[in-house]
Amino acid sequence: MKSTLLSQINSPADLRQIPEKDLPQLAQELRDFIIDIVSVKEGHLGASLGVVELTIALHYVFNTPEDLLVWDVGHQAYGHKILTGRKDNFETNRQLGGISGFPKRSESDFDTFGVGHSSTAISAALGMAIASHLKGETHKNHIAVIGDASIASGMAFEGLNHAGVTDANLLVILNDNAIGIDPSVGALKNYLTAVKSGKNPKQNNMIKSLNFDYSGPIDGHDIFAVIKELKRLKTTSGPKFLHLITTKGKGLKQAEADQVKYHAPGKFDKITGEVILKSEAHLPPKFQDVFGLTLLDLARKNEKIIGITPAMPSGSSLKFMMDAFPKRAFDVGIAEQHAVTLSAGMATQGMVVYCNIYSSFMQRAYDQIIHDVALQNLPVIFCLDRAGLVGEDGATHHGVFDLAYLRCIPNMLIYAPRTELELQNILYTAQLGLPHPIAIRYPRGRGITVDWQKNHLGSYEEIQIGKGFQLQKGTSFAVISTGTIGNNVSDALNLRAKDIFISHYHFPWVKPMDEELLHHIFKQYSTILSVEDGTVKGGFGSGIAEFASKHNYKNDLQILGIPDTFIEHGTVHELQEICKIDAKSLQIVFESL
Repeated sequence: MKSTLLSQINSPADLRQIPEKDLPQLAQELRDFIIDIVSVKEGHLGASLGVVELTIALHYVFNTPEDLLVWDVGHQAYGHKILTGRKDNFETNRQLGGISGFPKRSESDFDTFGVGHSSTAISAALGMAIASHLKGETHKNHIAVIGDASIASGMAFEGLNHAGVTDANLLVILNDNAIGIDPSVGALKNYLTAVKSGKNPKQNNMIKSLNFDYSGPIDGHDIFAVIKELKRLKTTSGPKFLHLITTKGKGLKQAEADQVKYHAPGKFDKITGEVILKSEAHLPPKFQDVFGLTLLDLARKNEKIIGITPAMPSGSSLKFMMDAFPKRAFDVGIAEQHAVTLSAGMATQGMVVYCNIYSSFMQRAYDQIIHDVALQNLPVIFCLDRAGLVGEDGATHHGVFDLAYLRCIPNMLIYAPRTELELQNILYTAQLGLPHPIAIRYPRGRGITVDWQKNHLGSYEEIQIGKGFQLQKGTSFAVISTGTIGNNVSDALNLRAKDIFISHYHFPWVKPMDEELLHHIFKQYSTILSVEDGTVKGGFGSGIAEFASKHNYKNDLQILGIPDTFIEHGTVHELQEICKIDAKSLQIVFESL
């Protein structure tokens, strides 16, 4: 469909010149534009399609950016970006050097708050509203758009609780589509379903009881109804709450039918909507599937095993166990803090708990890791998916701080497998009984063994705590790596035809480290390199440096990893090149020594 209205819009000021009667046509053009670009360039599709009408209505009614608009999570902000001056470079979305896939303050004045993790919009917008009130800017509106999955998080409730006792000019818009990345869960979801279906008595309104002016639910795809209500709310003072019903993936048949797959489907045919499948034959398994299939196998043999994830059953592959043992595997919603302390409670009763949380999301439960798990020395098994650089999602999602923030916690064991065999074996070892809690961190990518599931699933070996080992023997200098970044080291050495001058050691245990092996290395080699895909500040290499200082070694120790800066978006390989931890960059480093 040839764009006629969208081509005229480079800012919301342009949008407001369009007659209201023509806005449905603009909505169709905006949907088509998103589909055209994302089908080729990839990205988050379903969420942005679901809020096209709302996005147009918000910028049409409110005087953005003076009126402050905060998008929770940001998956749904593609239409917002296109209407606020980024249409012409939207095709660079999530690519190295291009625009971010999430709202970002440094990118545009219309991006009032940087997001990427969920449930922050209400608190942020409330903070803006209170600040505006203190400055005498009583004319300003402050809008938080939050999904039904995100509003169930504790932080969102904290924001609602505070907002209800203020006179802040705050509008909370609930984008209710009954799904986040996976289907929404919990009692609040059931409550919202009852509200939508008219089964809930009007006087039993929890939002009104929190002192909000509640309106809705209304059809979020009826742009005229949405605009009418926004115009009313624009002139209503105090905290307000608008309940909108939308369909994730609206406008693309397949995206509406399979909302999980089309959250971020990769490349797809924009005409038929069919996902263009990549050939995965003869490829090693994804680490997440190694986790999910191994845990399912172990759960069949050990009835004490429990699986827990905060809203990531598909992404973590806990879905395998949830389908087989629904009473022993739990999606607790976007609630990382609850997930950790729930795990701790189960562990006190002798359950073997695997708590699977993405590495960057685990940051949201740091107090619970320390206070509720480690301080009490409860043997919770944390499985940190998406560790290291994760690629196009960028700075909000990279799992590069986990080694640093976990290594300093007493009682915590930390293990970083290099291969899928090591991952399955540490998962097996953990359920045999460990004396401490453990964090097992692994990346988003694939392993190295093509026939893993056929030849290795179900065949386990117990792993000895705190032991490293040598992968290649050399005479000149030593490279020490942890986790899957060690495969880059091996590739770099292969580029040098297995250079006999370089020794390569793999330390899967970041805590405790194999000090006996470290003594051997420091006595054997004058030059030592450590390589990791985590921050160099306080991470794996820092642990080696602490060892050297403690034992008064004066060797030349060089620490390679993620520099002390936030890494933006790009492919994993591109970002590894920037951080100089890809195979070719490592080869150059080796040749310089």
